[in-house]
Amino acid sequence: MSTSEVLRASGVSLRYGETPAVREAHLSLAAGEVAAITGASGSGKSSLLYCLAGVLPVDRGEVRFEGRVLGDLDDEEISTLRRERFGFVFQYGELLPELTVEENTALPLRLAGRRKRAALREAGEVLDRLGIGDLRERRPGQVSGGQSQRVAVARALVHRPTVVFADEPTGSLDSANAGAVLREFLELARSRGTAVLLVTHDTTVASQADTRYTMADGVLDMAGAAR
Repeated sequence: MSTSEVLRASGVSLRYGETPAVREAHLSLAAGEVAAITGASGSGKSSLLYCLAGVLPVDRGEVRFEGRVLGDLDDEEISTLRRERFGFVFQYGELLPELTVEENTALPLRLAGRRKRAALREAGEVLDRLGIGDLRERRPGQVSGGQSQRVAVARALVHRPTVVFADEPTGSLDSANAGAVLREFLELARSRGTAVLLVTHDTTVASQADTRYTMADGVLDMAGAAR
């Protein structure tokens, strides 16, 4: 794991109306690091994740990506950052039903301007690494939950992002599938030098991270190194 910092939250706070969701959060993520935030539903962990990804604007404090303050960027700059430098994995995959597995995986490359043939070739290589290359012509409705999450992982990593933000990436899977998908996800991310920030209610999932945080009532605390 590199010691080069790519993401930093300093005193980040967020409110929904009068309700505080995140309170003065501080977090640092290095290149290639895997960090996990655990907490109960409603603790604020997903809200913090979306602040760090530039999806939600913060009310106080700042988020820096490679030294740049996200709040200082305009909409186009933020969109470009999320499209080209960030990857996302959601609890239910969020695949586009009208596209094949291969086309879903290639989508970040196509959005970045990569030619279709080259994008599909790279997508196929990542799918092969995750053991689902034989599913490339199927559509999302024709694959299992575990396979769908592997496709979501492939899509998040295919363009070699600097950071992947994962919101309960195994929350919809049974324990056997969850363990396998998480292992493959983190192995591929680490092999590419991609940092991962994941939120989860599952301490077993969090135990696979290099660094762990806990969150309760909007307050983020360092839980210490996991390994």
